[in-house]
Amino acid sequence: MVLYDLRYSARTFADAARQSRRPQPRTVRRTVAIYSFARHQRDRSVAEWSATEERRARQRLRAQAGALLRLVHSTADELALDAVDSIDIVPARHRRGSLWLA
Repeated sequence: MVLYDLRYSARTFADAARQSRRPQPRTVRRTVAIYSFARHQRDRSVAEWSATEERRARQRLRAQAGALLRLVHSTADELALDAVDSIDIVPARHRRGSLWLA
């Protein structure tokens, strides 16, 4: 794969300041060798890994919500209510979150 970027160098800024004009970026050509085209070749490994990660995220969310509900329903004293306020359930990014990481 070949990628083209536009980059500024220190020399470009110095020349532009000397000539009282705007600096112009130079084209940089980058090449990257890709050895795995998992999505392109419709490889099931990405989908399987994504499904596993999403399942784990939902299980973690259920476990945290269950712990919170057990505290709420156990007793109604002040200590239990303070413990409920201290529990923080992190929002789960289980919907296609692992596909972005693949």
